[in-house]
Amino acid sequence: MDTWERRLEKYAELVVRVGVNIQPGQVLLVESPLEAAELTRMIVRKAYQAGAKYVQVEWNDDEITRSRFLYAPGESMAFYPPWIPPMLEQLAENGGALLNIKVPNPELYAGIDSGKVSAAAKAAAVAREAFQGYVRSNRFSWCLIKAPTRAWAAKVFPELEGDEQVQAMWETIFAMNRVEADDPVAAWQAHIGRLKQVKDRLNAKKYTKLHYRAPGTDLAVELPEGHLWHGGGMTNEQGIYFVANMPTEEVYTMPLRTGVNGKVSSTKPLNLNGRLVDGFSFTFQHGKIVDYTAEIGLEHLTNLLATDEGAAYLGEIALVPHDSPISRLNRIFYNTGIDENASCHFAMGSAYPFTLTGGTKLTKEELLARGGNVSLVHTDFMIGSAELDIDGELPDGTLEPVFRQGNWVEAFL
Repeated sequence: MDTWERRLEKYAELVVRVGVNIQPGQVLLVESPLEAAELTRMIVRKAYQAGAKYVQVEWNDDEITRSRFLYAPGESMAFYPPWIPPMLEQLAENGGALLNIKVPNPELYAGIDSGKVSAAAKAAAVAREAFQGYVRSNRFSWCLIKAPTRAWAAKVFPELEGDEQVQAMWETIFAMNRVEADDPVAAWQAHIGRLKQVKDRLNAKKYTKLHYRAPGTDLAVELPEGHLWHGGGMTNEQGIYFVANMPTEEVYTMPLRTGVNGKVSSTKPLNLNGRLVDGFSFTFQHGKIVDYTAEIGLEHLTNLLATDEGAAYLGEIALVPHDSPISRLNRIFYNTGIDENASCHFAMGSAYPFTLTGGTKLTKEELLARGGNVSLVHTDFMIGSAELDIDGELPDGTLEPVFRQGNWVEAFL
């Protein structure tokens, strides 16, 4: 078996070569928590070896972040550094790439007023709206990956202690990213190929609606004309193929903004900007959330839905089999980037324009007119389980099975 250092090196090479797929002469921005310094240094080395022109690292730290909410004046929450959005926009406009080691701490804002956190999140979303438009239209290459922090590992592996928790998290991250393979890059290429087969079959079906049934869920989701299923990776405006989320097990598209009706219940907790929401459900009428409940974190949902008009509509639907490699770990990770790849899920808020034919060329108004949703937020939540059945409705009204007992039917395998 490879040493831990060798697996770390393979992981760094994987995210550089497959995730952001750095090209000679590109600039790379890495956003990283301080606790991931060793991985970050390795990523920087691999990026330069791949031909990167320059690598910029932006560090973040939970204690520093929390200090703002504990000690800064209330009016500070509406402030977002005005120099950051232009930097990000220039990165995208000039063909750079972004690699974000995204590890939100589920307990980061414990004891802090939810309104303060929501105000700061909205200020950041408003300031970064143009940049997020570049993200959602594949203007450039970007990738979200994971690395252990002590706080996160303690939440996920409470039965272990100290360094054992962090080590267990590393082993899990290596496994779910296929780092254990002799050639992780080749293993990922094969995995992407399998996801492509599934999304090609879905695109060929041209379903007009999906019907979801499970305990606490009875939902019909219409699909807009010209919707496109995606999975695995994407191609940016420069023709560079990249993988935006590592790990990834999903295929996804956009729903018709006004075509969601019924009730859906969550099956996993949601880490919402460092605040826990759990045991929640939504009732939809003509696409909009008209009622909702939560056993934990109801006020956080209320603040999220108040962000803007589009926050109460869906922007993404994603299909993930219950027997996916991450789901088989049988563990809650309190990290949407991982938990969403163990479960079918939806996202409240903005749609990805590339999931609609010609969508990346549309204005906001044109995207809305064609059935896509527009919002400052994009928040995934999990609804999959071993009891979920999904039927697809064909243009002639015929229903056929897509999922049974949480997994793909044979026609899609």
